[in-house]
Amino acid sequence: MTKDSQMVWDDCLRTIKKNVSPQSFKTWFEPIKPVRLDAEVLTIQVPNKFFFEWLEEHYVQLLKKSIRQELGERGRLVYHIPENGAAPAGMQSAGKVNTRPSADKDSEPVPGSFDAEMIKNPFVIPGIKRIKVDPQLNPNYTFDNFIEGDCNRLARNAGLAIAKKPGGTAFNPLFIFGDVGLGKTHLAQAIGNDIVGRSDAKAVLYVSAEKFTNQIIQAIKNNSVNDFVNFYQMIDVLIIDDIQFLSGKQKTQEIFFHIFNQLHQNGKQIILTSDRAPKDLEGMEERLISRFKWGLSADLQAPDLETRMAILETKMEEEGVDIPSDVLEFICYNIKNNIRELEGVMVSLLAQSTLIRRDVDLELAKEVIRNFVTTINKEITVEFIQQLVAEHFSVPVDKLHHETRKRNIVIARQLSMYLAKKLTNKSLKSIGEQFGGRDHSTVIYSCKAVQDMMDTDIVFKDTVEEVEKKLKMSLNM
Repeated sequence: MTKDSQMVWDDCLRTIKKNVSPQSFKTWFEPIKPVRLDAEVLTIQVPNKFFFEWLEEHYVQLLKKSIRQELGERGRLVYHIPENGAAPAGMQSAGKVNTRPSADKDSEPVPGSFDAEMIKNPFVIPGIKRIKVDPQLNPNYTFDNFIEGDCNRLARNAGLAIAKKPGGTAFNPLFIFGDVGLGKTHLAQAIGNDIVGRSDAKAVLYVSAEKFTNQIIQAIKNNSVNDFVNFYQMIDVLIIDDIQFLSGKQKTQEIFFHIFNQLHQNGKQIILTSDRAPKDLEGMEERLISRFKWGLSADLQAPDLETRMAILETKMEEEGVDIPSDVLEFICYNIKNNIRELEGVMVSLLAQSTLIRRDVDLELAKEVIRNFVTTINKEITVEFIQQLVAEHFSVPVDKLHHETRKRNIVIARQLSMYLAKKLTNKSLKSIGEQFGGRDHSTVIYSCKAVQDMMDTDIVFKDTVEEVEKKLKMSLNM
């Protein structure tokens, strides 16, 4: 059977997926689209120049391996990089496209105005005076204390590129989205602070969507909408936080649409944050959503354990506090999805220690964290074991119930059964039933298989001990 470009790329992805973390795969490979296949040359479309450069710097050998595995030793990749986010001919839209071969051929990366003098202050309407803009930035939000991990690497590196050349990258607008407490505001303001630190000639302004809306209401009441629009069109770097709050506000969206167009046409940088991706915004005009997609949409994920640990260690260093490693681990095992809560636990812990003059230890941490964790399971359940093991091995938890010969899933299932037998009071029959209706003999076999691997493989033994430690840390409140 003759393979087309999609089939070849799907086969490449299977190889790539085995060699990178799930988050890296989602961030750097899922957005790639195959365009065409010409003999031994596969052409793929990447979103922008930054994407191209990152792949060439970090994954060129893996790409080379996967493409030659599918197309032979002469197989190679060619990149399509759309201009202004347009798709190449034959894709969703017809646009002029930059094409570059892989760096395997020593190719070069694709190359991808208004003076900020005395300008109007948006926070004094009416009665506007010609004064320099206060950027409204929190100086504590910097790149130095925004810890990088797989969960935020794309957004952070795009932010660094923008800070060096605002309005001069493919990331305009930069649309940062993610759940509450994952650092969207921190990152957006870090970009602004970095730009201000590099040059005071740039007019940078941070404003929440709520404040922006209130300013428009006041401008309408005072018949000063033109002054309002003129001011915003003079900004070099506009940062609007929580853009989703413009939802349903038709007049505000209309005014923002004209401001956005003028800034973008003049090469000014726009940075937006939201709790959801552009495509998921409701009550927003389609023409705005379309413009939000022009640049780069970068999501912030919940940080993994190592990133959470690094965040707290950085926070402690800033406060000049030394906290035992077991306390640090306990906090990070129990607060998983919200950096704001993570820092809140640390603040509460330090306050408790200071006010009641107690040493910071595990018992104090358990008392404090009860205020942040709403439901605490005192008993380890089979379901919780399955969830944690599946997360550790990066497999869907429902796969533990299905028949499959994939080694990572088989090992995850066997380890889950082993831990369920060791840490719960469930019968072998009951445990088996919770793994797709398996019988007790399967549970016995799995437990023996895990024990045999632990006896012969020190790395696997460490893995089992690490997973068991996570379970106890998460539930031993």
